[in-house]
Amino acid sequence: MKVAIFGQYYQNDTRPIIRDIFIFFNANNVEMVIEENFLKILYEQEIVKKEYKTFNHYKCLDSTFDILVSIGGDGTILRAATFVRDSGVPIIGINAGRLGFLAKVQKESIELFLRIVLEKKYTISQRTLLSLECSPENEQINELNFAMNEVTVSRKDTTSMITIETYLNDEYLNSYWADGLIISTPTGSTGYSLSCGGPVLTPEVKGLVITPIAPHNLNARPLVIRDDTEIKLKVSGREDQYLVSLDSRIATLDNNSVLTIKKTPFQINMIEIPDETFLKTLRNKLLWGEDKRN
Repeated sequence: MKVAIFGQYYQNDTRPIIRDIFIFFNANNVEMVIEENFLKILYEQEIVKKEYKTFNHYKCLDSTFDILVSIGGDGTILRAATFVRDSGVPIIGINAGRLGFLAKVQKESIELFLRIVLEKKYTISQRTLLSLECSPENEQINELNFAMNEVTVSRKDTTSMITIETYLNDEYLNSYWADGLIISTPTGSTGYSLSCGGPVLTPEVKGLVITPIAPHNLNARPLVIRDDTEIKLKVSGREDQYLVSLDSRIATLDNNSVLTIKKTPFQINMIEIPDETFLKTLRNKLLWGEDKRN
């Protein structure tokens, strides 16, 4: 088996997790290729000493890789997805922080779940991605490329609201007067969109969520649409520029630029471990079914 490893280093909390992963893979003769910057940190912290092959670009990952192991939280997986892109390499998340919706493998169960991965006793959950095009073209947008969670437009350098003209398949929907607008995938529905009042979608739902951020009109509610819908946004406001983000990657755009958002032709494959389902994570994360009065 050949695995790519990408991660974030969180000092003492991460050290035993990383060691357990490397010990397990080395003991089972698994070939490891480490993301270049992550490996530098591991050498600096003297967590590993052995020499490993490295990768630093999405073109380095191909069909010869069986999986990508992400060590960190959900944000780390979002960054890992920028390396995987359309290669089809499945991602498994080792949780090194708080309970997340994507990084499901807890530090207490690393060896157990990696054994399941080694024996390929897992299933695949395909996750929708969003692409973004800008007219006129913008170099930052071309570099950002796609989002796994959401595409968000928001105000910049002002406390005034912005106006976001929104079209679905070229039909006018609404002009949102708000702090911003979130276009979320099912994966991202448990993130920023949820905190702004959007609904939770299970990963297999073929839909997207449009969620306004602090709208001036309280009747502007979140809307679920088909995921094959082409969305166009045109933003205007008192300032000359506004922000657009794809997951955690941010660019600055000029007013009246036209953004086109649509589903990418490829998906990200997430490894699903038995007994660590989305619904179980949902209950644990949102404390559903718990009565604090007892």
